[in-house]
Amino acid sequence: MVQLHFIQPDGTRTSIEAEPGRSVMEVVQSNGIAGIVAECGGSMACATCHAFIDEATIEKIGRSSDMEDEMLDFAATPRRDNSRLTCQVTVTDALEGAEIEIPAEQH
Repeated sequence: MVQLHFIQPDGTRTSIEAEPGRSVMEVVQSNGIAGIVAECGGSMACATCHAFIDEATIEKIGRSSDMEDEMLDFAATPRRDNSRLTCQVTVTDALEGAEIEIPAEQH
């Protein structure tokens, strides 16, 4: 299992153990973490699973693909250099201890 730390807009932190191989979006939804809407169900057809991943983890997992990068242009909360769509981030050992900040808005 891989430990992930989610930070809500109000600063509330929730840590969970995630099963490798699933997307971060799936992990969030199955654990009742608020703020990741995921309207398209993970098909990268919206930007409602947008989140900010800490820089150390981004360096390990890489930045968004070109297609993901284009979709992030439609995120309700302005994107940052560390923005990712959680449907496109697979839980691996590289995510151990990752801090994932959930934006204030997804619509």
